[in-house]
Amino acid sequence: MKLTNRILSALALAFVGTSAAFAQNDIKDNEFNPVNTGVTTLSIAPDARGSAMGNLGAATDPDMNSQFWNPSKYAFGYSTGGLSLSYTPWLRKIVNDIFLANLAGYWKPGQGDNQAFSASLRYFSLGEVTTQGYESQGNVQTINPYEFALDLGYSRKLSEKFSMGVVLRYILSDLSYNDTQTGESNTAASAFSVDLSGYYTSFPMVGRSECQFSWGFDISNIGTKVSYDHGASNAFLPTNFRLGANFMFPLADYNTLSFGLDLNKLLVPTKPNQKDYDTSTAEGQQEYDDALDKWETMSPITGIFKSFTDAPGGFKEELREIGVSFGAEYAYNQQFFVRAGYNYEHPTKGGRSYFAFGAGFSLNVVQLDASYMLATAQSSPLDQTLRFSLTFDMDGLRDLLGKRRR
Repeated sequence: MKLTNRILSALALAFVGTSAAFAQNDIKDNEFNPVNTGVTTLSIAPDARGSAMGNLGAATDPDMNSQFWNPSKYAFGYSTGGLSLSYTPWLRKIVNDIFLANLAGYWKPGQGDNQAFSASLRYFSLGEVTTQGYESQGNVQTINPYEFALDLGYSRKLSEKFSMGVVLRYILSDLSYNDTQTGESNTAASAFSVDLSGYYTSFPMVGRSECQFSWGFDISNIGTKVSYDHGASNAFLPTNFRLGANFMFPLADYNTLSFGLDLNKLLVPTKPNQKDYDTSTAEGQQEYDDALDKWETMSPITGIFKSFTDAPGGFKEELREIGVSFGAEYAYNQQFFVRAGYNYEHPTKGGRSYFAFGAGFSLNVVQLDASYMLATAQSSPLDQTLRFSLTFDMDGLRDLLGKRRR
């Protein structure tokens, strides 16, 4: 097997179906059929708040990390702007040099609050990877593969209750290497993508209490394909449709509680499964080859529409491709936060199911959040994953500097 395939297999294990290898033991082999994509690290939640609620964020209150969940929320941001830095040691039960770092923020120009500009930079390092070979022959290499994404966004209120946003993204997946002895090599893969999102929020009265109800959607990573082998084969980006709702109500003075639900579906066509064809015959092998060639040459836009109807198991399997996240957040005076949630993915589609917990503490200028993941499968490498986020509020910083000048 080529080194490229070995690295891609490791990526698939770590990011698309980390627990899939373990879930597969509990289901029939011919039913296991996860959706395959390239640059799978784009699907990893970068911040501690959203991950603490079970990967939830399509309709929660705007925060500095809305760029990942739903960038249209920035138009309803409470502050003029802010910045967030998040860090996640990944697969720390197995290795200690894989991590995700994310920098995100937004800015609302002028005196109005109808629009916002946003940006984020994410960097995923796979640490050091040593190629197979013989050191005496000089063909052993140590490479440092990584994946990188830079994006810019714009969001605007279209009414007092509804906003929309768009994000442009550049993606680089560098798994490049060059084996001088065998001649095997590959280059870095790059792509461009677009996100489209919408957010609606209202403040209904329930009894004597003013509550907040919100819903939102985000279609992320609509873009070009990526290739790691000089164009010989292409992979779809993890185009994802996220739809969510959130309801917040006051418990007492300074105390609020919110509940949220997100549904996720990859808008990527299902790769033909060789097990569904009788490849022992020439006709069956040809049918499989034709289906695979059609999948590999399919355009990303065609693939989005195809993804709703192409599951081999029909409508039942299409429903299995929908992931569910639900969680809750308790806040005291918007200074102390406690969060919990659950994320479910069907075992035949990866089986990444886990509970999540987290907490946060905020001052006028800075907020610190942390989350902890507890996988339902004890053998899952995702178990005990920690995330940390540090955010800075522009209005709070301006007020602090103004007081010091006085």
